[in-house]
Amino acid sequence: MQMGRTILSESLLYKDLGQLTKDKSRWEESIPYVAGLLSHESVKIQAKALWLLGEMGLEYPSAVGKSVETIASFWESSEPLLRERAINALGRIGRADYSLIEPYWSGLFSFATDEEPKVRLSFIWASENIATNTPDIYENHMPVFAELLADSDDKVRMEAPEIFRVLGKRRPEFVRPYLELLQHVSESDGNSVVRIHSLGAIKATIKQLQTP
Repeated sequence: MQMGRTILSESLLYKDLGQLTKDKSRWEESIPYVAGLLSHESVKIQAKALWLLGEMGLEYPSAVGKSVETIASFWESSEPLLRERAINALGRIGRADYSLIEPYWSGLFSFATDEEPKVRLSFIWASENIATNTPDIYENHMPVFAELLADSDDKVRMEAPEIFRVLGKRRPEFVRPYLELLQHVSESDGNSVVRIHSLGAIKATIKQLQTP
């Protein structure tokens, strides 16, 4: 019977978080509540809270900044979903205010080789978010993303060219050395989305390089 109440409680809590996700007018005042759920016993609730804190952090970075250390602690989790969501959250917060996640930024790169494809995918996605407003920090890290263009997982390879597109629009000189590789991928990868995204990265970069 106790188990039934626990399951019901988790279900209702998850539903409440879903409703909160849709009601942005409540976000700012609800940040402490959501942050408190990071200590919940349910992985499902923790994952939802991490995701929502990331979205809240994009809107209210300073308010969520107090929870960055706790969010980053989930990197050590044996649950791939929690590693994935923590990386995503820091990417969103870092997009709004890089200084809040700067102490953890270099640590993100360890997830480029995580055993779980979804975690590697989250690393790329978070990097795109951060690079949108803070591109210069990626100048010496492009080889990491070049390796991911040849990842064994289709979804990872589909996302990998997107960081080149994001940076190609902002710092095309960072992408220039990889145009030949991107061209090769656009012609040879077995996945059509990978080929299309690679061409998109090439076009975005060349357009910026040719802009006076």
